[in-house]
Amino acid sequence: MKQSTTSVSRAHTAVAAPKKTKGLATKSVIVAAAVIMALSTPVSTYLGVTTGTASAVSQEEYQRQIDALNKEIGQYQSQAKELNEKAKSLQNELEVLSKQKAMIQAQIDISQKKHDQLQEKITQTKRDIKANQDALGDTLADMYVDRTISPLEMLASSRNLGDYVVEQDRRDSIQTTLSETITRVNKLKKQLEEQKKEVERVLADQKNAREALAAKEREQADLLARTQNEEANYQKLTADRESEKARVQKAQQDAIQAAIRNAGGGGSLGITSGDGSMGGYPWAGGCTVDANALSHGGASGGGEDPLGYGCRQCVSYTAWKTYQKTGYAPRYWGNANMWPAAARNAGFSTGRTPRANALGVISAGQYGHIVYIEGYDAGSNTVRISQFNYFNAGGPGWGHYSEMTVPASTYDTYIYL
Repeated sequence: MKQSTTSVSRAHTAVAAPKKTKGLATKSVIVAAAVIMALSTPVSTYLGVTTGTASAVSQEEYQRQIDALNKEIGQYQSQAKELNEKAKSLQNELEVLSKQKAMIQAQIDISQKKHDQLQEKITQTKRDIKANQDALGDTLADMYVDRTISPLEMLASSRNLGDYVVEQDRRDSIQTTLSETITRVNKLKKQLEEQKKEVERVLADQKNAREALAAKEREQADLLARTQNEEANYQKLTADRESEKARVQKAQQDAIQAAIRNAGGGGSLGITSGDGSMGGYPWAGGCTVDANALSHGGASGGGEDPLGYGCRQCVSYTAWKTYQKTGYAPRYWGNANMWPAAARNAGFSTGRTPRANALGVISAGQYGHIVYIEGYDAGSNTVRISQFNYFNAGGPGWGHYSEMTVPASTYDTYIYL
């Protein structure tokens, strides 16, 4: 939808030419009045509200479509939960996978709407920058004209002292307008950079979602191929998968403990159950993790949290902490050892230097492990961390919240929030 915009550079035509003040050029008066009139109209882009009725309607329409897609996602989650509450069967799992695919597709559609919405905001911000830069150029030209007239000449050419005072006030007003316009242009440029970064993040989310959708499609095809659409084959496959998950998870825990030992943390780790709020994690209720480290319950009834991770898993916790600290919810970032690349794609920086309020990643093992860095002690070069799903920490078995202090070199990558 084409957006209307208030053009600062054309505002001159709306100003009537004043009578000439004796001996003084009048161009500066016209320009100053035009600039002041133009700048009295709010730029209105700080929160993405563009000037003009058409663009406002467009933004409302985008939000309406996004809200409708979020409602669809809620319906898919509810349907998947109902299916998961039934006895396990091949048909049920295939239907759950279909619902999960539909949810991911809806997230892709949302990211596309957000992308289009941001592109419109960027276009409008560029227009506002151009308009204010035009006004800035006129103001500078006007000030240049004024510099050719000294205060003494201005006083001599004035009919009386009152005219001189008025003219001096006008000069001061132009100076103020210049300063305000420069500030506004700089603010708009900063806003433009933030909008561009947000577009990059939305595109990264969309890429992750498409990869997650492709993975679900492969999972569905693999399930059909391995069971040959036979229920008996499905029941045997389910038992085999759970056994394999337990084996892989034990190997993963061994890799985590090896990383801590190799970093010099072989002694007492001071593992505690931490604060009762579990770091503010909101998805622990209604979720359990079994002896095979598989999540059950959760938002979908199939063990998923609202962001698509297994509830009470390490990645579910760090996804929540990322959202809590930054307002950005990372979706479809995969296993812990996939997070550094996904984070960089989303605009977060990574490195080897420990820092409080960062995420720490152990890449070893099939999945890796990820934690939240509560604090860093440079003297001992240790980090205080909070986490989920460290075996026998914070409670027996898997899926519990815990805190511990470990050497900073335990984590091969830090993600800075």
